[in-house]
Amino acid sequence: MRKARSKVRAELAHHVKETYEVFKARYGAPRITYELNASGVRCSLNTVAKMMQELALKARNGKAFRYSHSSYSNSNVEENVLAQRFTTERANRKWVSDITYIRVRGQWLYLAAVMDLFSRAIVGWALDTSMTVKLISDVFNMALARRQVKPGLMLHSDRGVQYRAVAYQDLVRSSGAIISMSRKSNCWDYAVMESFFSRLKVELVYAEKFHSIQHVKSCMFEYIEIFYNRKRRHSALGYLSPLEYEQRFA
Repeated sequence: MRKARSKVRAELAHHVKETYEVFKARYGAPRITYELNASGVRCSLNTVAKMMQELALKARNGKAFRYSHSSYSNSNVEENVLAQRFTTERANRKWVSDITYIRVRGQWLYLAAVMDLFSRAIVGWALDTSMTVKLISDVFNMALARRQVKPGLMLHSDRGVQYRAVAYQDLVRSSGAIISMSRKSNCWDYAVMESFFSRLKVELVYAEKFHSIQHVKSCMFEYIEIFYNRKRRHSALGYLSPLEYEQRFA
């Protein structure tokens, strides 16, 4: 019995540490507990909080925070040109890109997306089982193929290792775009994408029981392309959908 409890505890510790690292130390015990329960790992807030204390895991808003993940290296980092100016008067002037994580049947999936700040439309997105430079490159190429882009477009992201890759930055610059990056450990610099991912998880991921990766992709297409871009009303757009806003004001 004791050995079985030790095994369960060790497995939970692994899940807690993995979730903490996947979300780049942004989540404390409450959100990690929520993520684990949503992915099928049953646990309580008190247990997760005690385990994080034992593992010396602290969220970014916690005291004595320390985190030295290699994704926050200073190599190939660009200036924060966007500077939290999340509005623009024309389409295809300011884009924001980010990656989020989705737990499906014990497996992590990675959703990358590009948002046009003019209408909050998602102009490019892709889902994969690995978080690679190819993933974000495919998303950027999709956005380029769908939009009429002129030199001077600003593309903003965090400092994740994928966004600092030379191959990706060369691809972005070859389109005539300007690269902007958030300040170190400052999620407010790309808050619009965090908000989109939060809504997507509440309105789709946590509400759906996925049975395969293909099912996730199908549901993601319906949510982004049919519901979010075409139908979902945004308070920032005067309660118009991104499509309606572009048709009316573009």
